[in-house]
Amino acid sequence: MHSARAARTDTASSERDTPGQHPAPPPTPSAAPADLRALLQSEHLTPADARAVSKPLFVRLNEVEEGTAEYSYVRNTLVELNLPLVRYAARRYFSRPEPSEDVIQVGIIGLIKAINRFDPERGVEFPTFALPTIFGEIKRHFRDGSWAVRVPRALQERRLLLASATSTLEQRLGRRPTTPELADHLDLTPDEVAEGLRAGNGYTATSLDAPGEHGRTDDTLADHLGREDPDLEKVENLVALQPALDELPEQDRRILSMHYGQEMTQAEIGAELGISQTHVSRVLTRILNRLRRRLNVPER
Repeated sequence: MHSARAARTDTASSERDTPGQHPAPPPTPSAAPADLRALLQSEHLTPADARAVSKPLFVRLNEVEEGTAEYSYVRNTLVELNLPLVRYAARRYFSRPEPSEDVIQVGIIGLIKAINRFDPERGVEFPTFALPTIFGEIKRHFRDGSWAVRVPRALQERRLLLASATSTLEQRLGRRPTTPELADHLDLTPDEVAEGLRAGNGYTATSLDAPGEHGRTDDTLADHLGREDPDLEKVENLVALQPALDELPEQDRRILSMHYGQEMTQAEIGAELGISQTHVSRVLTRILNRLRRRLNVPER
């Protein structure tokens, strides 16, 4: 019985070792060469090391089928090797209010796009090819996703030009430049400069619950903004009046138009219509009382 079990074991072992029946699993991080794993985990990975190791990996990436485990492993290894490129590009934007981790994540998306499009046969170094893609992805993120208010792209670009021109002119003049000076420097009109400066207000927004000028929590920004607009009631009344005006006789509508539209006096209306001023006054009183009843306003 023991020998039978041993025979079955030997048979199963030989089947596993038979070529072509059970292909070897694709490489995984744990199956990577020890020197490569050590290089990836090293704190002293130099740009030269990353370039040297990346070249054969790019060749291998073009050889394996996309979507396989080996393809994913090789690409992920390339991402790890070239993360310093992302950190280099992202550092330029750490002064922005956006969290630095988010900027790095966006930069990694740009790095992956560059890896997918890179062709080692063209003879271009990967950092030279990848950095514009990484910078472009980060800039696109700030342009499309980080503005509090959606601003047209042309105004966003004008705002960047104005920021650069302001810094240049401040150093040259020793003071903040005026709108005409910015317009002359950038060959823009003063209105275009003003529009670009206003566009910058849409980059960030302040909460209405933010403390007021004195920092008191019971005094928020919302307490100083907005008020009741008395003209809103007038709009409502005009909308409600329209059906009532449509029901008036033509003569009454004409008298109202002459008195309130053309600003004619009662005497002028009477002369125009061939009636007395007293009659015009009585007609106006009757019309106004009728309209007040439609608006539920006490008659006078």
